[in-house]
Amino acid sequence: MAGATSSGAPALVICFLSLVLFLHRCRICGSVEMERTLAMIKPDGLSGNYTKEIKEAILESGFDIIEEAVVLLDAERASLFYAEHAARSFFDSLVKYMTSGPVHAMVLERHDAIAHWRALIGPTDARKAKTSHPNSIRAMCGMDSEKNCVHGSDSPQSAAREISFFFRDVKSETVEHDEL
Repeated sequence: MAGATSSGAPALVICFLSLVLFLHRCRICGSVEMERTLAMIKPDGLSGNYTKEIKEAILESGFDIIEEAVVLLDAERASLFYAEHAARSFFDSLVKYMTSGPVHAMVLERHDAIAHWRALIGPTDARKAKTSHPNSIRAMCGMDSEKNCVHGSDSPQSAAREISFFFRDVKSETVEHDEL
C-alpha cells in the first residue's frame, strides 16, 4: 500500500507543476492569447545610456522581447516610418532627430502588449510625464514631446506595420500559444 502512494506522488507533482506553468503563462488574464507591439528606444535613449534600464523595465513588466535590432535610420527610412506625420509642422525636425543616431527596435509580446507598453512609457510629452507619470520611461529619460526617449505603437494596425518595417520575418498579429 505504501508503494502505491509513493508511485502516485511523482505524477501528482508533474500535474501540479504543469498547472503552475500554465497559470504563469496565462498571466493576469486567464487566457493564453498574446499580442505583439513595437518598442523603440530613440537616439537620445541610446546616447543617454538608458538601454539597460529600459530593457529591465520591459522585462519586469511581464514582456518577452521576441526580436531586437540596433538600426541607423537614414532620412528616407525615417520619413517612411513617420509618414503619418508628414503634414505636421514638426515633421522635418522629427526626421532630423530620428537620424541623429541609432535606434533600438524591439518586438515585445505579452497579453494586451500595446496598452501595457503605452502605459509603461507614459505621455508623449516627457515634461508632462515627469509630473503625471513619474515612474514612466519617458519621465526617466525623455526631455520633451519630440526627444521623449521611446516610441510605442498606438494600435494593432500600427504595430503590424511598424514591426514589419524593422523585422520582415516576425509575425505581428495576435498569437495563440498552445501551452500544453
